[in-house]
Amino acid sequence: MEKQKVSYRYHRYEGKQIAARREIPYEIRLSSRLILDELCFKYNKEMLETEINAAIDKGSVDAFQKLSKSYSQYIWE
Repeated sequence: MEKQKVSYRYHRYEGKQIAARREIPYEIRLSSRLILDELCFKYNKEMLETEINAAIDKGSVDAFQKLSKSYSQYIWE
C-alpha cells in the first residue's frame, strides 16, 4: 500500500471579517463569581432549614439527624 500524499492550498477567506471579543476584566469575573457563590450558599442553607423544619414537624428523628449533620457545614461557630 502506497503512502498517500497530501497537499494543502491556501485560499484567502473572502467572507465578512469577524471582530474578536474583548476578554472580561478580572475584577468583574471575580465579583460575579463571589456573588454567585453567596447566592448558592444562601439558597442551599435555606433549603436545608426548610427540610429540617419539615422533619421536626413530622417527628422523623433519623431525617433530622441526617439533615442537621449536613447543616453543620453551614455554621462556622
